[in-house]
Amino acid sequence: MRAAIYVRVSTADGRQDTDNQLAELRRFAETQDWQIVEEYLDHESGGKAHRARFRRMFADAAQRKFDVLVFWALDRLTREGALETLQYLNQLSEYGVGFRSLREPYLDSCGLFKEAVIAILGAIAKQERLRISERVTAGLNRARAKGTRSGRPIGRPPAVFRRDEALELRQGGLSWRQIASKLGVGMTTVRNACSSRNGACVNPQEENRNG
Repeated sequence: MRAAIYVRVSTADGRQDTDNQLAELRRFAETQDWQIVEEYLDHESGGKAHRARFRRMFADAAQRKFDVLVFWALDRLTREGALETLQYLNQLSEYGVGFRSLREPYLDSCGLFKEAVIAILGAIAKQERLRISERVTAGLNRARAKGTRSGRPIGRPPAVFRRDEALELRQGGLSWRQIASKLGVGMTTVRNACSSRNGACVNPQEENRNG
């Protein structure tokens, strides 16, 4: 059987760690009578998918350049999260490529329980996708109930100022613009506030001119 090895360390100075992983993985492949056809080494964080050798490994898996992928442990393969991890393993299975974790023997799609392992991983991945979808839907429903997609109220927050002061200033002869400037709010806001007080904001000077 043709085997590929994937090794990842987080820093470029992890040469010794890389060498240790490779040595054990090579010995394991030899005990299984597997022929190592490729070794993929990344010196990057496992929290991102765009790792050069990681992406290359999946491209080669899609072309069936090897039959089984061997890695040190699941967190060496990826640290992107449960769903992403399960999807990667399912993707390998869909390509017809097996996988085996050296430190986690139960993650073995090449043994006696191959079908059971793949089925369980597929079911878990499906449930995780459903949970994420349900959380997203619940969040959107809460947001819509509050008026917007983001959950924030529609429009600007109401202006806070003393309406009675606006009335007094208007009665004192100030224009709408002068009142708005003094109170630090919009002119339309002041006018609407005064209009809601039963027309009590008539400017005496305007009234005298009109009278």
